[in-house]
Amino acid sequence: MKKSIFASLFIVAFAVSATAAYAEAEPYHVGCIFAVTGSASWLGEPERNTAVMIAEQINANGGINGHELVLHIEDTQGKNTRAVNAVKKLIKKHNVCAVIGPSRSGTSLAVIPVIEKEEVPLLSCAAAAKITNPPEERRWVFKMGQNDSDAVRKIYDHMTANGISKVGIITGTTGFGAAGREQLKKLADGYGMEIVADETYSPGATDMTAQLISIRKSGAQAMVNWSIVPAQSIVPRNMSQLHLEMPLYQSHGFANIKYADAAGEAAEGSIFPAGRIMAAKTVPEDHPQKEVLVAYKAAYESAYDDHVSTFGGHAYDAMHLIADALKKVGDDPAKIRDEIEQTRFVGIGGIFEFSPTDHCGLDKTAYEMMTVKDGRFVVLDQ
Repeated sequence: MKKSIFASLFIVAFAVSATAAYAEAEPYHVGCIFAVTGSASWLGEPERNTAVMIAEQINANGGINGHELVLHIEDTQGKNTRAVNAVKKLIKKHNVCAVIGPSRSGTSLAVIPVIEKEEVPLLSCAAAAKITNPPEERRWVFKMGQNDSDAVRKIYDHMTANGISKVGIITGTTGFGAAGREQLKKLADGYGMEIVADETYSPGATDMTAQLISIRKSGAQAMVNWSIVPAQSIVPRNMSQLHLEMPLYQSHGFANIKYADAAGEAAEGSIFPAGRIMAAKTVPEDHPQKEVLVAYKAAYESAYDDHVSTFGGHAYDAMHLIADALKKVGDDPAKIRDEIEQTRFVGIGGIFEFSPTDHCGLDKTAYEMMTVKDGRFVVLDQ
């Protein structure tokens, strides 16, 4: 019941109101743009849910220095034009002091010109390294998702350790897929990797048999599938149908158990880098992230009766970074930007260390290599 109620709240905007009476302090307004519906809804829905949950927690505890936190949530449907229009609306109409999202790399890149022009901080929930690079052109842009380049490094590290040097890649033609393909090719030589097949598929693709046959003929020892759309669940199913027996590496975009569920038994043994939230219970007790990971997982799964995901974790990190900045400097966008840029923060995605030259603040140590075992995500034994 609770899940279905929250699922209907994406239309136009969502204002979170506290039950207790606030002082006369003006509310703090924060914008959120997530792909709540559409092909990337497995990213945007947990992001929206997490943002709402955290805002409710903050307001139930008196807000931020007596100010109610009001969220204005827009559904981009994963589309660039909708994302751009949403950002303009949030800034011009709702006068937000910061924007969280978008969910996808392509939509994040699309809104950057507006963000830079209007000088309002953006905390993207996507992963492409180019979202925050070059830093001199991304002064107002931060990123919660671990870098796609570091995900590639983790994959190539694992391949190297297991004697793999010839790889076939298959990537979605989304912004996320294109950025991943670029990093896979760019970093290959440094790891002694030979890309012997380079295939792509559209976001709406329902069968990748032809591409997989090409990879099989190439002599590849392993395959990398880089995507965020549901089609990434079809790749392992098609591999099973073709009896294509080679290691399948997925991108960090696979880190939602729903993708594994959709692939069924074919997903077993898939290898991918992911943040520690996907195996929170197995994180050592003395790890700096342990407490925050376990607390978020328990709160989210209790509130929504659904599995926690990497993507909701991006919204968690963004919400807490904004809330901490609001507490320290108020709702001046420039002051919020400056505060975040000097922040060290232990979050769901990792241990962030932002600086003027690094608006992601994470490196490859934010990832663990994981696999699917008995329908569950577990840390991979190297």
